[in-house]
Amino acid sequence: MNRYAQGTLVPRRLFFDPPEKQLVRISPDGRRIAFQAPINGVLNLWLAPVDDPENARPLTNYRERNIGPALVWAYDNRHILIIRDNAGDENWCIWSVDIETGEARALTPTDGVQAHVQQTSRHFPGEALIAHNERDKRYFDIYRIDVATGKASLVEKNDGFVGFFTDQHFQVRRADRYTADGGIEHLSRDESGAWSRVVSRIPVEDSLTTWPIEYSHDGEVLYWKDSRGRDKAAAVAEDIKTGAIRILAEDARADIGGMLFDPVTMRPIAAASTFDRSQWKVLDPEFQQDFDILAQLFRGELVFTDISDDGLKIIIAHRQDTRPLEYFCYDRSTKQAGRLFSAQSRLENVPLVPMEPVIVRARDGLELLCYLSRPTESKTGPGPMVLLVHGGPWARDLWGLNPVHQWLANRGYGVLSVNFRGSTGFGKVFVNAANREWGGKMQDDLIDAVDWAISEGIADPNRVAIMGGSYGGYAALAGLTFTPEKFACAVDLVGISNLVTFINAIPDYWRSWQSEWKVRMGDFTTEEGRRFLEERSPLNHIDRIVRPLLIAQGANDVRVKVSESDQIAAAMQERGIPVTYILYPDEGHGVERAENRRSYFAVVEAFLAAHLGGQREPVGEDFTGSSVQFMAGRELIDGLSETKA
Repeated sequence: MNRYAQGTLVPRRLFFDPPEKQLVRISPDGRRIAFQAPINGVLNLWLAPVDDPENARPLTNYRERNIGPALVWAYDNRHILIIRDNAGDENWCIWSVDIETGEARALTPTDGVQAHVQQTSRHFPGEALIAHNERDKRYFDIYRIDVATGKASLVEKNDGFVGFFTDQHFQVRRADRYTADGGIEHLSRDESGAWSRVVSRIPVEDSLTTWPIEYSHDGEVLYWKDSRGRDKAAAVAEDIKTGAIRILAEDARADIGGMLFDPVTMRPIAAASTFDRSQWKVLDPEFQQDFDILAQLFRGELVFTDISDDGLKIIIAHRQDTRPLEYFCYDRSTKQAGRLFSAQSRLENVPLVPMEPVIVRARDGLELLCYLSRPTESKTGPGPMVLLVHGGPWARDLWGLNPVHQWLANRGYGVLSVNFRGSTGFGKVFVNAANREWGGKMQDDLIDAVDWAISEGIADPNRVAIMGGSYGGYAALAGLTFTPEKFACAVDLVGISNLVTFINAIPDYWRSWQSEWKVRMGDFTTEEGRRFLEERSPLNHIDRIVRPLLIAQGANDVRVKVSESDQIAAAMQERGIPVTYILYPDEGHGVERAENRRSYFAVVEAFLAAHLGGQREPVGEDFTGSSVQFMAGRELIDGLSETKA
């Protein structure tokens, strides 16, 4: 029985407070699971026996900021690698946590250096290959590091490559670099040890849909996601000696995405593709029965998050649209799936609405997969709607329980998410149709989707908002400037206001692949190209803005610098154009801290209610503990002037 009756407001915190459990990984020996769970609202590292998940204990107790979105078991079954940054600056430090003593040791510099785990291997259970950019902020060197002591030795110095590809034997097998035309070259060493032999070339038209995934354990086969010579990327196997290519899995409607590998042989067990919903194709016959059983047990989508070293225990996340994510451990020896826990049990008794896949045809005939959520008690006729635009833009929206969709639907709004051209997973033709189309056909796709919703009687043409983060924030700004009468209001979170200033301020470690940006966005190195990008920049068209705008920004954002929001807010104020601008001094590319998320969604909810007429929950205590600063326009949103922040 639902705790909240249909039509009643569900508290925002139920949707947006940190998950109760997430990012579940099993130890190589299959005895324990590690996962992230909050302590006083801050995500920390936890440990539990795989057969007794309720008997969990925290291994860390960080109080200021969540640990980052990575969790890797070392093959010694004693150390777990996690990442942390400082106030959202994305300078990820790798930490090793000893599950027996609780000691946390920094394996990389803690300030001003970005790092990532390159490789772990059962052959070197107490070590890891880790890449970081301490020596040169542009490039990532590879180090071999003892996870218990932190002792490090340089394995590969990087003097100009995007990155390297390594294998289970800690051998650096390939170096990657971008070509002048935006393609990618993979190189191997020559007899002198120099990276001079080009072993494969990825044309720019395939660069977002083709990359190597994993070497087999014997090093004889390299597995790829590959769109060369085709539109939809397939899973392929390349014989290293002969160069022969064998297609393992393909889907006529979508790219092959994830693959599940045997933990010993490193050969693929199954491959997934996602058009509207994910589906798996079994590649290893020994696992066919297991997949058949799982298909009978679960009605939603299956995400395979980890597998034990013996291949017998598989951690599964079961994804549905009207129930929270649930984690299970499937035991291949017993053919049973034991439930571990829910990611958000607080939503189990909340009325949730379905997420409906729909196809919208763009004005030039391109088919756009969209996801629509409607309020449970929608009145007869069209109602208010929020167009929710994903970031990237080389990413995509997925089916499942989307907290923003559910929150907005509960407030009385229809919600439409559009996989506009440039979204990934739908083939290279679809991706490349977005080249040089920021603010052009990519934006037209969004408008066409809104027009579809209006024509279907879903959306009231006078009550549609556009809302998004990162690229979605850019799209929100473009919506108010390029089509000023189309939207009733817009919400921009860490959005780009000027494409030229954005490119000029990107992090040093992004500059090695700027040649692709020339193809995707426009040539920022020529006067003609800069003029083109300036024309596609909302900042240069703010005099057209006639509808309310809410801007939110993290001060420490390294991707979209705070100057992107500062400059458009300042320009609007100089011209007397109303704008509300909120800043978070302790956030980066988004809003992460629980207290900050509460304040952010409280402000957005009040803003949308004022301009679309939906329901709103009072702010209450949702500014408590938040760092939110109103830089402009607090008085423009009813109900916020009395709150403390």
